[in-house]
Amino acid sequence: MQTPAADQILTPSQLNTLARGLLEDSFPLLWIEAELGNVARPASGHLYFNLKDARAQVRAAMFRGRAASLRFAPREGQKVLARGKLTLYEPRGDYQIIIEQMEEAGEGALRRAFEALKARLQAEGLFAAERKRPLPFLPRRIAVLTSPSGAVIRDICSVLSRRFPLIELELLPIPVQGEGAAAHITQMLQRAHASGRYDLLLLARGGGSLEDLWAFNDEQLAHAIAASPIPVVSAIGHETDFTLADFAADLRAPTPSAAAELIAPDQQAIAQRLGRARQQLQARAQHQLQQSMQQLDHARLRLEAASPSTQLQFAQLRQQQLWQRLRSALSQRLQTALQRTTQAVRALEAHAPERRLALLATRQQAVGHRLQQAWQHSWQRAQQRCQSAGQRLQHQHPGARLQYCQQRLAQLAPRPQAAIAQQLRLQQQQLQGLARALHAISPLATLGRGYSILHSADGRVLRSVHAVQPGDALNARLADGTLQLQVTARTPLEAS
Repeated sequence: MQTPAADQILTPSQLNTLARGLLEDSFPLLWIEAELGNVARPASGHLYFNLKDARAQVRAAMFRGRAASLRFAPREGQKVLARGKLTLYEPRGDYQIIIEQMEEAGEGALRRAFEALKARLQAEGLFAAERKRPLPFLPRRIAVLTSPSGAVIRDICSVLSRRFPLIELELLPIPVQGEGAAAHITQMLQRAHASGRYDLLLLARGGGSLEDLWAFNDEQLAHAIAASPIPVVSAIGHETDFTLADFAADLRAPTPSAAAELIAPDQQAIAQRLGRARQQLQARAQHQLQQSMQQLDHARLRLEAASPSTQLQFAQLRQQQLWQRLRSALSQRLQTALQRTTQAVRALEAHAPERRLALLATRQQAVGHRLQQAWQHSWQRAQQRCQSAGQRLQHQHPGARLQYCQQRLAQLAPRPQAAIAQQLRLQQQQLQGLARALHAISPLATLGRGYSILHSADGRVLRSVHAVQPGDALNARLADGTLQLQVTARTPLEAS
């Protein structure tokens, strides 16, 4: 054997390093579908296993950061679809694959089909926000499409009985997974909105894998939800689960319990709103009544000030004042003229002869006559002015003014009372409308139509035949009383 040169001799470390480089350079990231074997997860958090088929196997490892993102717990014999890089572990010379992504073998195909169908329906506008319908504020009857045997319906009933127990809830049983489930769900949904009985439809299911939820990714079901004339709420799976039914529905809730919180109003909040509305209505009516009373008081004061009796008294007082002023002025003028004449006569008597005295006496008589005529003329003018004032007062006769004011008062008096009565009637009609709405959804109204509410011996409301046993004592609440019953047999209805 020929002795090799020193640079041609390799150590195991060098050989494994060369082999690793060749493997990593020759093989890019690859996909491999195989069965899990020898699954081990030590305290480090890394995941070690074999990928095998019927003829061969290869070692694989998935480091802690990648393993923490897995959506399932790897188990022995499980078939998976993995993506990773081929390499060689140099210390032991082990050929292996470092896995970066792994999912259940069937789930990968389903997820790709889901994404493709979702993109196509989104392009058709099936998920458009403007197509979404608003939910009713206070639905009277809700249909819940879910499994009758799961915990979902119990959670929904519990939340609704706490938030607003007057809402009628009807269970429409459906299969939530398995072959033919999608067609049955679609048919039940179409029957529900065609019946016209419901104000809201709730499509609900508990959590599960993508394969378990696949019935809610059906294209026909998505079209049926979008075409429903009744608002549809979807609550499928857990908060991180999304289906095509969620995208097509008018509202997507993270869980069934959260859906019940969203669709039912809080009875305490409604009671508080009604209380505030009643207080505001009473305060507004009281304020309106006070304003009307103030306006009525002001109108009465103005009417009293303009009443015929007050006007007549004022006119009489004015007439008396004018007569007194007239008499005083005439008397003062006459007295002044007489004083002047007397002074003139006395002066003439002291200095003039008797002839002039006689002439002055004659003139004095003439002046006295003129003064008398002037006084009579003034008196006649005063009488004419008084007659004119009397005619004007007669024109505004107190009786006529009183009759007119009484008619006006009779017209104005009922107006404030009529306005207050009209306002009170409108407010009473609003309160009666609210009362009728509350009575329409009252359980007592439902009892009056022939229904009854069954209570167990400890007072619980019975919603299922499975909650009682033969021989149990029950209480039946009717519209006019209570019946004592005993269970002789129970017959559950088969899910259609």
